[in-house]
Amino acid sequence: MTEETIQLMTPQDCLVAVMVAISASDEDIRTAELVKIQNAVNMLPVFADYDADRIAAVSRTVFDLFEQEDGLDALFGLVREILPERLNETCYALACDVAAADGKLNENELRLLEEIRYELKVERLHAAAIERGSRARHMV
Repeated sequence: MTEETIQLMTPQDCLVAVMVAISASDEDIRTAELVKIQNAVNMLPVFADYDADRIAAVSRTVFDLFEQEDGLDALFGLVREILPERLNETCYALACDVAAADGKLNENELRLLEEIRYELKVERLHAAAIERGSRARHMV
């Protein structure tokens, strides 16, 4: 990833990157997860001025990072640098929603959610509430 790519990333790009990362964490990006990402970008106020065409470029950046040995650490470094702290819980909530979109959470997704909680310093009680809300929204 180039320095220019990093400088061009927005807070919204970081939110998309984390959603893509959680979807790709099990090496099987499901349609339900892609739909969840697209719906979040189309509907949520935090993405009101976001160009949805950027999703593909952000996704490529995440995939490029995941091919590197310390790619996940690099992704978290970007997110911590660019994402305002006030959006940390939003980021975690979006990750939870994408992870829950297909109706099941596997070990890789659970580990990555734990890492996101830690890296973004989401308090455990707040994380539990976010997780419960996501589970309730995706119940069948």
